[in-house]
Amino acid sequence: MSFAVPERRPAPDAGQILALARETLAIEAQALQGLAARLGQPFVDAVQRMLATRGRIIVMGMGKSGHVGRKIAATLASTGSPAFFVHPAEASHGDLGMVAPGDLVLALSNSGESSELNVLLPVLKRQGVPLVALTGKPRSTLARHADVVLDCSVAREACPLNLAPTASTTAQLAMGDALAVALLDARGFRAEDFARSHPGGALGRRLLTLVRDVMRAGEDVPRVGLQAGFGELMREMSAKGVGATAVVDADGRPVGIFTDGDLRRRIEAGVDLRGLCAQELMTAGPRTIAADALAADAAQAMERHAITSVLVTQEDGTLAGIVHIGDLMRAKVI
Repeated sequence: MSFAVPERRPAPDAGQILALARETLAIEAQALQGLAARLGQPFVDAVQRMLATRGRIIVMGMGKSGHVGRKIAATLASTGSPAFFVHPAEASHGDLGMVAPGDLVLALSNSGESSELNVLLPVLKRQGVPLVALTGKPRSTLARHADVVLDCSVAREACPLNLAPTASTTAQLAMGDALAVALLDARGFRAEDFARSHPGGALGRRLLTLVRDVMRAGEDVPRVGLQAGFGELMREMSAKGVGATAVVDADGRPVGIFTDGDLRRRIEAGVDLRGLCAQELMTAGPRTIAADALAADAAQAMERHAITSVLVTQEDGTLAGIVHIGDLMRAKVI
């Protein structure tokens, strides 16, 4: 048995590679510009129907449209519109039970003739489930059965053979993003809401972590009284390892702070520290923050005032704790 040996082709040069890449991006950019120019009342209708949906937004699509659909469903779900992806082929074998009255189906198909998707259309109609179609063929079977049709057609694919889904899937993805952005704005979705659905991400940590979650409290808080001597100051700073100590009055309210930086500046100035007390050495009016403030606010205060620690106070003004820049870094707030 003989096998055909594939013909060897010369490796493309750098110029050819870059030219093809630029052409791909240009074709896809043109596709998006065409998409924007065609936006009109159908897009508004789609957003209004999705807003009115009492249940979930069910996204469906086959092949590359399915991959895009999964991303659209994830974006919708993370921005305040409950959504998930159902594979059309699996839907025909039981997963259609995931679609319930009150839901809305967002179906993706460039051709609008995906057999796995179209076989579901009569069932969806009987259930009274609204159907929004993202398709490149506004006269297709899918489009004829849809309540709202969003035209995602493109002049051509970026593939040199005009075959592989490229510009068409970019158009679908962008249309999904446009729907998600319009919906989150209509719902009054805020950064705090986004953080709640992304608690493990950097934004979630910045917007959900409170000072009380990261501050040092109790015996871990360095503090001395106004009349504490220099030796006591240094022992407290060394024992607590923050590089600073709060100076509190008789009621436990912070009236000053003494830091490693203060120590260095006094030594450089030739000050004899041994006979001085905390009230004479401290920097008065220390920066403070409430325990229920965002840890990100503490980070901003440190950056704004070029300091590494902020004292934490309770509602009555008494010292509750201290937060150090290292605490914020360990909590990945910064």
